[in-house]
Amino acid sequence: MSNIFRWSYGAHDAPVLLCLHGIGSCADAFLGQRPLAERLGVRLVAWDAPGYRYSADPAAALGIDGWADAAASLITAESDGPAAVLGVSWGGVTATRLVLRHPELVSALMLADSSAGAGTKPEQAEAMRARAVDFVDLGPEGFAAARAQRLVSPEASDELRAHVADMMIPSIRMPCYQWACDSMAESNHYPELERIAAPTLVAVGELDEVTPPRSSQRLAEGIPGARYVEVSDAGHLANQEQPEAFNDAIADFLPGVSASARKQ
Repeated sequence: MSNIFRWSYGAHDAPVLLCLHGIGSCADAFLGQRPLAERLGVRLVAWDAPGYRYSADPAAALGIDGWADAAASLITAESDGPAAVLGVSWGGVTATRLVLRHPELVSALMLADSSAGAGTKPEQAEAMRARAVDFVDLGPEGFAAARAQRLVSPEASDELRAHVADMMIPSIRMPCYQWACDSMAESNHYPELERIAAPTLVAVGELDEVTPPRSSQRLAEGIPGARYVEVSDAGHLANQEQPEAFNDAIADFLPGVSASARKQ
């Protein structure tokens, strides 16, 4: 896993909370979750997915299975046992595939502003594949500026919008962004959600226009025993727009995760 960039925050011997970013982002999307390391006694590990920012490009398209398997390898490299996994948007779809393919590696699952994939409807799949065309047509700066407007709530500050765009510009590149879009377009986890046995939290910004609350509700309804929570005054990037409220939801879901993990 030396070719995958990641940063970690927290005690080296603490249980791992692996953070998987969205399709237009990078590991730094989780800087606002660093307080969870001390609060929960965990070590945050956030990656640049293969093909993103500082991580090496894969030789060919990975598909959602490939990205999930890369995350599984990272857990094995960073943890002596299973890890709690937090995925935002595309990162949540990757996390879902991860728990389906490698259930023994996931102690708890947190899906934020995510979905079952864009392959649930032909028009959604087509729109997802076309997003990479927009990236080529608009260029990194123009694409980032346009996308950032949709990723936060209407009440978000101009500073946050600029921060989201600035993070996106160095993070995504072709052909990996096209491959990531394709992986979303090919994914539909609804038929398999009932197989998820890990404790699961589904969180969503109440003002999310990309994956609206109803989509997250349906996701939670399909996973046995899943908990559902909405983050007030937040759009698609709830963990960045309202980090304190988002962290509260995680901390409420994972009380004692450090102690329980050490007992395994």
